[in-house]
Amino acid sequence: MSNPLLEFQGLPPFSQIHPDHVESAIEQLLSESKQQIDQLATHIRDATWDNFIEPLENIQDRINKVWSPVSHLNAVMNNAALRTAYNNCLAKITEFHTELSQDKRIFNAYYAIKKGSEFVQLNIAQQKTINDALRDFHLSGIDLPAEKQQRFKAIKQQLSKLTSTFSDNVLDATNAWKKIITDEAQLAGLPDSAKAMAKQTAEHNQHSGWMLTLDFPSYYAVMSYADDRELRKEMHDAYVTRASDQGPDAGKWDNSEIMAEILALRHELALLLDFNNYAEYSLATKMADSTDRVIHFLHDLAARSRPYAQKDLDAVKQYARQHHNIETLQPWDIAYYSEKLRQHEYAITQEELKPYFPEPVVLGGLFEIVKRLYGLHIKQVDNVETWHKDVKFFEISDDHNQVRGRFFIDLYARANKRGGAWMAECIGRKKQNHDIQTPVAYLTCNFSPPIGDNPALFTHNEVLTLFHEFGHGLHHMLTQVDYISVSGINGVAWDAVELPSQFMENFCWEKESIDLIARHYQSGESLPSDLFEKMTAAKNFQSGMQMVRQLEFALFDFRMHMEYDPAIGDRIQDTLNEVRQEVAVITPASYNRFQHSFTHIFAGGYAAGYYSYKWAEVLSADAFAKFEETGIFNRQTGEEFLHAILEQGGSREPMELFVEFRGREPTIDALLRHSGIAA
Repeated sequence: MSNPLLEFQGLPPFSQIHPDHVESAIEQLLSESKQQIDQLATHIRDATWDNFIEPLENIQDRINKVWSPVSHLNAVMNNAALRTAYNNCLAKITEFHTELSQDKRIFNAYYAIKKGSEFVQLNIAQQKTINDALRDFHLSGIDLPAEKQQRFKAIKQQLSKLTSTFSDNVLDATNAWKKIITDEAQLAGLPDSAKAMAKQTAEHNQHSGWMLTLDFPSYYAVMSYADDRELRKEMHDAYVTRASDQGPDAGKWDNSEIMAEILALRHELALLLDFNNYAEYSLATKMADSTDRVIHFLHDLAARSRPYAQKDLDAVKQYARQHHNIETLQPWDIAYYSEKLRQHEYAITQEELKPYFPEPVVLGGLFEIVKRLYGLHIKQVDNVETWHKDVKFFEISDDHNQVRGRFFIDLYARANKRGGAWMAECIGRKKQNHDIQTPVAYLTCNFSPPIGDNPALFTHNEVLTLFHEFGHGLHHMLTQVDYISVSGINGVAWDAVELPSQFMENFCWEKESIDLIARHYQSGESLPSDLFEKMTAAKNFQSGMQMVRQLEFALFDFRMHMEYDPAIGDRIQDTLNEVRQEVAVITPASYNRFQHSFTHIFAGGYAAGYYSYKWAEVLSADAFAKFEETGIFNRQTGEEFLHAILEQGGSREPMELFVEFRGREPTIDALLRHSGIAA
């Protein structure tokens, strides 16, 4: 029987992705792909781009297009049957890619093309594709003897299983905790919108009263606004102990052993390839050229930032003591009294801004910004199949009505949806025959949903998140590279991939762009000047504390992978404690197990790479400084950014592209200025 998942030529057939059929489809796909690769291997002696590399890229692209919607549904519409099918298929997908990366026939063909006369006639993107592939062959153990190749393969298989289980545990632990409130007095201090959301959540779950969950909008509202200190503590304790040996569900979804095994396997994998540690292995595909450079970069930023962070914390302590008679701030008090201090100093709250950021206005304004910067038009397309009623679909086109990209956008938090926000590739751009395969992106967030008949109202922080993920989406969709391995975000060094996303966040602070994305959902009134001035005055409120928090995560991640010693073991908690001693100003509760839900590094792509956020922020701040110099909607500067950064994808090294746009290498000055930290 035919399987629609294998046959779709346009957008994924979400309604026909049934767990019962996924495994057979993936098995058939991988079997067909292996046969096609064996046929390709007959060209090895006379391998060229046209008869070997392009067909091989097409094979891998077909696998990605089939696997992408399955993987995406597992993240946004998770259920037991789909999870089982996904995990079973993940093992097969991992095995296929590992075997391909260790196939000496394929490696020899790439190597022959690299050394042959054709190579110099290929364009820059094709040459980069081949160079990247040869590098990745070496990083996948192509040079290892057979016995070590088998061990490498086994490690990759086990890591894919463990990281998926880690993510599942975090999702299950997050979904498991719920609190029913029957006395509204317990919710004193919460904004009306947060209470309405809690009531709506209770109704959806067939409960009366109000339901609090560990989904971020619910958690954030309680921690920032709830007057009930015991309620804040209860929710804090549940949140910071998810998937661990502590807290209300202690041991039930405990990631402790999984984390230790992940670290041990990553270290072993690095040693197999003659790296001293996994951090060195990680840097083989990044801009940063040594572990020393990364450590120095993070320590330097920490040294500059920590005095500002301490000043931030002292201000909260003093405020709580003077105005609320709180002598000792506990971890569950920090956000609450910080919010009160923000209101005290700037007379503004995130909640006060929400009515000015209704979803339709924010999206419309975002699209107008893209039009002004790059001359591109974005329109919603109806009657496109999606996976949930709240998901919308859009199309980007240029002045010549040429479609440049398409995207699904899934904005609201809900049960069985992975937390956080991300952009993922649905379909990548490539040339096929005389046509172009149009890139398609998934844009996923976890914002507060609409309440009743009103549109969803976003906090300014949520607007920043939306712009961030949309920047990733533009990088994926606006590429003009015709080869899938280096189009969009593919082939981009991981510590540069955050440049376009963090760049877009800057437009959330400029008056010209705020006027496009902020209008009151009832009156249509623009954001008043006094509110804008308060918002920008408060921009760097606690920026020192925010900076050292990110540096804590980055140093913990990097040191944990760099210093791992199998004779000692994982030292996860010890390493985190040492990093906190050095850079943090807030002492967490002794039972805090933040690391057990740190999916970025234990289940995502940021292992020994979380520093990338700060590394790329140097690039993005310096890039935006050019717009500050020429005008934030200067069309010429916008097109220079489009052509140098967004369109060239991974076809050239990121430093080359940055210099092409900026005329020089980046400096840290703009980042420090934007963060309110003196150089």
